[in-house]
This record gives sequence, C-alpha cells and structure tokens, in this order.
Amino acid sequence: MIPRSLGARLLAAFALLALAIVVGVGSALFVALRGLHQDATLGALSDVAGSVLPQVRESIGTGQLRGTVLEVRDQLAERDIDLLLVGADGRLKAIGGGVATGSFGPVLLTRDALPGEDVRGSLDLHEGGYDGRYVYVATALRRAGNAGPRAVAFLEADRSGALALADVGRTIPVVIIVILLIATPLAIVLARSVTRPLRRIAAATGEIPAGRAISLPLEGPAEVRNLTGTFNAMSADMEATRQRERDLLGNLRHDLRSPLTVIAGFATALRDGTARGERAKAAARAIEEEAGRLERLIAKVGAIERIRSGEEAIRPEHLDAGEVLASTATRFGPRAASAGVTLGVATAPGATLSIAADRLALERMLGNLVENALEATTSDGTGSDKATGSIVVQAGPATLPGGVEAIRFDVIDDGPGFAPDAAARAFERFWRADPARAGTGSGLGLAIVQELAAAHGGVAHAEAHTPRGARVGFTLPRVPGPVPRVDGLTRGSNPG
Repeated sequence: MIPRSLGARLLAAFALLALAIVVGVGSALFVALRGLHQDATLGALSDVAGSVLPQVRESIGTGQLRGTVLEVRDQLAERDIDLLLVGADGRLKAIGGGVATGSFGPVLLTRDALPGEDVRGSLDLHEGGYDGRYVYVATALRRAGNAGPRAVAFLEADRSGALALADVGRTIPVVIIVILLIATPLAIVLARSVTRPLRRIAAATGEIPAGRAISLPLEGPAEVRNLTGTFNAMSADMEATRQRERDLLGNLRHDLRSPLTVIAGFATALRDGTARGERAKAAARAIEEEAGRLERLIAKVGAIERIRSGEEAIRPEHLDAGEVLASTATRFGPRAASAGVTLGVATAPGATLSIAADRLALERMLGNLVENALEATTSDGTGSDKATGSIVVQAGPATLPGGVEAIRFDVIDDGPGFAPDAAARAFERFWRADPARAGTGSGLGLAIVQELAAAHGGVAHAEAHTPRGARVGFTLPRVPGPVPRVDGLTRGSNPG
C-alpha cells in the first residue's frame, strides 16, 4: 500500500534505497567471498597434491601406481578429498576394485600438458557416482601418447557458495545496523526539510481567506524554496489586491455619497414644501445634474467592463498622430482658455507619426488625459483656482518591450503633480492621488485610458514631471497587438 503523506513516502523511498544497498552489498560480498573460498580450497588441494605426488611418482617406476593411488585415496577420504586418475584422453577415470574403469567428465588435460604441470579449476559432475560441483587440481605424470594414466586428480566438493553465504549472513546484520544508525536520522532530517516548509505553506494558505498576508522563510530544497517564494509573491499580490478593493469601495462610496446627499436634500426640501418657486426650480436642476453625474459614473464603469470583456472592440485605421493631437487641442482649446490655461501641441521634428489605431478610442484617451490635466492645473492643491497654467500634448516615436515600434503620447501639466509613490496607482479605478486631483471627476478617466491602451496592445504610464506637474500618457504599437493583462497595475514598463 502506498503511503498517503509525503513524509511517509520519502521515508519509504529511503527504506527501499537502503534495502537496495543491502542487497547490492550482499551480492557483491557473496561473489567476492565465494571466489576467496574457492581459491582457498584449490590452494589446500595443491598442498595435498604436493605432499603425495612424490609417493605417486615413485610408484610409477615400481609398477605399483594403482595400488599407491588406492592407498592414498583411502587416506584422503578422511579429509573429504577424492583421488582419481586421468586417462590418455584427458578425462577422469574412476578406480574400483583396484582397476581403472571407463572415462567420464570433461577433458582436464590437453595433449600438450607436460609432466609436473598443474591444472586447477572447478567442474560439474553428474556421472561416475558423482553429483554436484567440485574443485580439482590435476597434475600430469606422463606425456600424451605414453601408456597408462596421464595424471592424477584431487577432487573436493565445492562448498564455496555455502561458506560465502554463511559469511554474508554474518556480515549483513552489521551492514543493516550501520545503515540504520547513519541513514535513518539522515532520512528523517531530509524528509523534514521538505515536509516542514510544505506544512508551513499549507497552514499559511488556510490563513489567506481570513485576510492575513503571510511571508514565509525560504527553506528546504531549491524546488521548495521556489514554491515558497511563489507563495510569498501570491500572498503579497492578494494583500495588494485587497487593499485596492478597499480603496475602490471607499472611493466609490465617496463618489456616490456626494450626489446622493444632494439629491436627498433637495428631494426633502421639495417634499416638505420649503423649496418653492425659483428655489424649487434650482432644486430640480440640482437633482437633474447630480442624477446625470451618477449616470455618467455608471456609464464609465460599464465602459471599462465592456473594454475588458471585448464587447467594445477597437477598429483600427491608419491615422496621423500629429493630426489627432491638433484635433484634441482644438476641441479643448476654448475650455482651457476660459480657465486661463495655455494648451499646446508638441511633436518630434521630422518624425513619422503614422499609426493604426481606433480613432474614437484614441480621441477618448487623449480627451481623458487633457480633462485630468485641466482639473489638476486649475487647482493649487487646496481647492482654489489658479490664475494661469500650461498643458502640453505631445507625441513621438518609441519602442515597446520586444523591440516593437510604437508611438508614445503624453499630456504634461504644471499642476501639483503626484505625491511620492502615487504615480503607480494613477490608473486604478476611483483612486485619486491627493485632494488636488479630487475635483468633480469620477476617478475613472485614467482607468479607461489604461484599458483602451491595453486593448491596442500598448501600455499606460504616469510619472512626476520635473520641476513641477505630472506627465501622464500611453504608448501604442504602430500596429495593434495583444499584451498580458495585469489588473490594477500599469502594463509593461514606461518606455523612453
């Protein structure tokens, strides 16, 4: 049965690895020890052969070879060693009743073996009264072709396998104990180094729905550290998203409360009869204006959602960015002049400003930026009107990430500018940098600019302008293309 927990699986994997090591070590030991025991047996047989061969050679000269062999054989039988003759064909010949019988077994001596030469090895015998594996030492007595037995062979049952297995049986428990003493603590430490950070991530994940942002220490293997880093980034992003949602709801309440308060106040006056005649007409106009303001607010919110969902698709056409800038300046010129603000247009000298974009969307984006700049320029940050100010609408060649050719549009004003770190949030819905930009706007103009820029495959950007004011704009590719959406943030990096 496969363990369910990761820690148990890791420990099981270490256990299987340890078992494989034990089996491998045992197998290697068995092979090595078997060879050592077989060599030791062959060495002992060689010593025995060396001690009895002089007696056997002497019996050849006296014609008593078979008798001597039988006598020596009986002596060696007490030591479980058998003595056989090797016939002229190089094969074993059993001795029974003092007479050598037929040959059996494999060829032990080749024809070129010289007298006194030893041949050692092992063989399987299943005939001649033998059944099993034996080790042997055969010593040549005569040259090939001479009459009589060519050699004598000393055989002993091969017990090297059993002896090696017994040695392994005594050694393996020691190996297992060593592995348990060394590998078990190591396996536990390694398993915990993986499971502890994962448990911490699991516990922290349960805290996220409660609205608590958690940053965990980077611990464990590289893969676990990467996972922890990703979790920390996700937790931080979720906290930032919650903060933006709180700000969004707060600003939305503020934007709804003001017109609703006006509407409720004048409606009460009309109901109570305190507003009559001209005052009743003024109350009705105020209610109408505030209702219109609410309607415009709802329309802008709907516009953002339509752009995001793709319902409000862009329809690119070949445009001259310089001509669109001039048209925007003409459209807002009278309003700027009445507010004492100079509205100018600037383009890069000699630059080609052709672009494929949706004209209505481009005019809407520039219009929102100019309206935002007019509101900021005609306020000094305390709500009082300024006597003069300036706004510049400009465009020039730029490059988006990836080397995409683009056109950058900017609206620069000399208003109070952005507070520190406020520019990064300029495109959030209903968000305002400070009271200087509160005005009577909906707080959605720049959000619409960002969505339309993204729909073209571009980015929106905002920054403080030196020495005073703000620089807000967008960069569009000369040919529209999609870019990844990052809700609540400007997309891409500011070019230029």
